[in-house]
Amino acid sequence: MGKQAILVTGASTGIGYATAHLLAQNGYAVFAGVRTEDDASRLAAAHPNLTPITLDVTKAADIRTAAALVRESGIPLYGLVNNAGVAVAGPLEFLPLDDIRKQFEINVYGPIAIAQAMLPMLRERRGRIAFIGSIAGRISAPFVGPYSASKAALASLVDAMRQELAGFGIAVSLFEFAAVKTPIWSKGRTAKDALVAKLPAAAIEHYGPFIEAIVAQTEREERHGMEPGAVAKAVLGALRSERPRERYVIGKQAKLQAMIAMLPPSTRDRLIKKAMQLPD
Repeated sequence: MGKQAILVTGASTGIGYATAHLLAQNGYAVFAGVRTEDDASRLAAAHPNLTPITLDVTKAADIRTAAALVRESGIPLYGLVNNAGVAVAGPLEFLPLDDIRKQFEINVYGPIAIAQAMLPMLRERRGRIAFIGSIAGRISAPFVGPYSASKAALASLVDAMRQELAGFGIAVSLFEFAAVKTPIWSKGRTAKDALVAKLPAAAIEHYGPFIEAIVAQTEREERHGMEPGAVAKAVLGALRSERPRERYVIGKQAKLQAMIAMLPPSTRDRLIKKAMQLPD
């Protein structure tokens, strides 16, 4: 079997970068979606099997160009790793609807649009699609509702797509995990400053202490989260497996949260409040 191509979205940092680099090390021709020229230069120098491409998953033109570049490479596309994502946080009572729409544009509609564009090539090779989800799709926490909702919506769509494509020999897997040491949370803190600046005074009056508690929680998760490489290894394993699993729950924390998600709402709420160290 000759060389095979894999497209990884959101490959500039974190899970995307770790996955793209690991796949390149294992002989795949990796098309790595990035958004800046600096990121493209850095990835191009990281490994000869890495080919950065400009890819904003919310832009139809970028998606069409990416599909054309992969096709024109002449290397058969075997896998798609849908990783690009953002985290929008804030009190739902005051969170601008445009911010929530942006959350869904990137985390839900983008991955489906990419899959639609790549499926003609994946169908030729009976390829694989890996969607990077989150255990947050099973258990929603206060002030990160948009993120949890986007991952829940993605999980439902992935379940449907998996069943629709099974008859064509295209395996579809969802990867769920809890805290990972990635820049998504530090980006979230930066966005928090911008969010606070545009929230009305009533929002800060009602939710100020809770917002600070959420920021402190994300800092703890950054310190104690698992390495992105753990997710990358799971993705590599799924791409290589003859019978990849439908869902991969990665890490002890994610497995614990999956069990908590099945508890009665009142019990679940108490555990979440305690874990997040939210004020009374």
